[in-house]
This record gives sequence, C-alpha cells and structure tokens, in this order.
Amino acid sequence: RLTVVKLSYNSFSSFAKSSQVPDETQIIGLGLNSNSFRGPFPNWICELSSLHILDLSDNRFSGLIPQCFGNSTITLQELFLRDNNFTGIHPDVFVNATNLRALDISYNNLEGKLVRSLINCRDLRFLNLKSNRINDEFPFWLGSLPSLNILLLQSNRFHGPLYHRHLSVGFQSLRVIDVSRNDLCGTFPDFYFSDWREMTTPNAEYDDTYMKDSVFDVAVYHSMKMVNKGVDTEYDKIRTDFIAIDFSGNRLRGSIPESIGMLRELHLLNLSGNEFTGHIPPSLANLTKLEALDVSRNHLSGQIPPGLGSLSFLSTMNFSHNYLQGPIPPGTQFQSQNCSSFVDNHKLYGLEDICGETLVPNPTPEESEDLSEAEEHVINWIAAAIA
Repeated sequence: RLTVVKLSYNSFSSFAKSSQVPDETQIIGLGLNSNSFRGPFPNWICELSSLHILDLSDNRFSGLIPQCFGNSTITLQELFLRDNNFTGIHPDVFVNATNLRALDISYNNLEGKLVRSLINCRDLRFLNLKSNRINDEFPFWLGSLPSLNILLLQSNRFHGPLYHRHLSVGFQSLRVIDVSRNDLCGTFPDFYFSDWREMTTPNAEYDDTYMKDSVFDVAVYHSMKMVNKGVDTEYDKIRTDFIAIDFSGNRLRGSIPESIGMLRELHLLNLSGNEFTGHIPPSLANLTKLEALDVSRNHLSGQIPPGLGSLSFLSTMNFSHNYLQGPIPPGTQFQSQNCSSFVDNHKLYGLEDICGETLVPNPTPEESEDLSEAEEHVINWIAAAIA
C-alpha cells in the first residue's frame, strides 16, 4: 500500500486533470517541494485523511488555503508551505490540528490577521511566518502554547506593544524568537524576561544535536534564516542548544530590562534599530554563553559595561550610533572588534588601538570631573602608556 509520495526537486508544473484520491489511499507523507507547481492549493489534498507530513514549499502555489484542508490537519504533524504565493489561510483550518508540531509558511504573501485557530495546536514547537504581510497586533496568545520553542515573525506588519500587562503570559518554552523588522513599540518592565525558563537554565534533555521531530521513525529537521553577527544566516538544521533573541528594527523604547541578565543560556541578542534609552544593563555580563551582541542605532547613554570583556564566547559586539561615553573597556573582547562597532558615539574615547587613529577627542576637563574614580584610573593608565 502506498503511504509516502516524494516528488521533490523536479520540474513538475501541474497535476493531471483527473487527479483523484482513491478511497483506500492512506498517504501519510507527501513531498512536492522544490518544483514549479502553480495555481491554487490542490483540493485533492483535502481528501488525504491520514496525512502526517505535507511539504509544498518552493513552488508557485497561490491564493487562499481552503477550509477543506482542515480535514487533513487532524492527523497532520509537519506542514511546510514556505516560498510560495499564498495570500491567506481560512480561519478554521487549524481548529482540529491538535497534533501539529511544525508550521512553516514563510516567504509568502499572507495578509490580514494571524489565524486564531492556531491556538488549538497545543503541540506546536516550530512556527515560522517570516516575510509575509500579516497586519496584526503581537500575538500574545501564542505564549499559552506549552511547547513552542521557535517563533519567527520577522518582516511582517505586526504592530503595537510587545508587552501588555494584562495579556503577556510569558513564553516559558521559547528558545528562539525573532520579531525583527516589524512596527512593534512600547516599553518593558524590569521583570519581563524572568519567566523565559528555557533561556534561563540548561535543560539536560538538550545536547549538541539538532532540533527535529520524529514521524514514523523518520527524522524531520527544521530550518530558518536569522541575522547572526551581522550576517543573514541560513540554518538548514537548528542546534538544540541555540538560544537567540532578535527584537531589532522596531520602535521599542524605554530601558533594556535588567532581567535580561537572567537568560544565561542566550547565544545571540540583537536589540538594534529601536529607541531604547538609559544605560546598557551591567547584568549582561552574566550571559556567559553570549556570542553576539548588537545594541546599535538606539538612544543608549552611559558607559559600556566593562564586565562584557569577561565573556569569553562574545566575538561580535556593536554599540554604534548611540550616545555612549567614557573609555572603551580594556580587554581582548573589545580590542578585537571592528572600528565600525563604536562609531557615532561622540563621547567614547580610547579608540586609537581599534581604529588606528583618534576618531573622537579625549574628554574635556569639565567632562573629566564627572567621571568615577575607576574611570580616572583608566584615563591615567592610558596617559601613562602614551607618555
């Protein structure tokens, strides 16, 4: 009996006009990805009542994902629709999708609001909606999904606050969240990250392998794109120990929450291109696994926390285009950065070794009086070295 059909990586462009599904067919896996299929969602797929994996990605399908597809989502566990031209999803499609673990519908033309029937997907672990035209408020209600590990909403039209006192329930299972390049705004309380459990403590069940689901003993890996160390990076597989936050390219304001220092498993933190004010939290020095930090293009002031220099894995930092002041902290972690990581902070000094030239003047006598005793010690040390 035929149970798996995989026609991936061919040049098929259409189906036979008499495409029908025999009553006895029990296809559990259908892979039509990476072809040239075009036109509306194939209605005959709605008749596949035993489907566990469906992959239509990398084609030219268009239009609305119809209501009848809800008949196939009852048993569905993995659904991949990325890189097509779908414009919408019928609101009732996921009402019975209680077994769905992964949904990737990135790089389409989805419009309007995010379908609320996703709240029924209690086993959902992976949700990728990147690069669509979804115009909605931030979906706080997704925080009630107990297994959601990866949430990718970047490059849409999500708007409004990212935190709401009466709606935010905390994403306790999140390990990767990317909401970059939207229109989100608002401020955060200091305790905002305190309930993000998966980013706070190591989990013994996650080792150095890759995130995957198992469907009838077949390993299904998930993929994504995310900016890492300033480069748009393709992850064909996602490591189980990869923890990341990208809030860049929004209108978030106020102070960066001190509770961010609780996320000790964090590898990547990107808060660039927002309207954050105040100081860079010294608690960031607690993030001993941090590899990349970007707080550029904000309105941050004060000094760069010297404790960041003790983070041995931190290879990329970007503090540019802020209002930071004082000396560049000593240490290899800072001295190995590019000059561009510090530009347009007119009261930063000590850049000679990094930039090869004096880009900003040393502080005036009046500014020096405002420096702490520790800062004066650093200045004296620099002056002695120059002498």
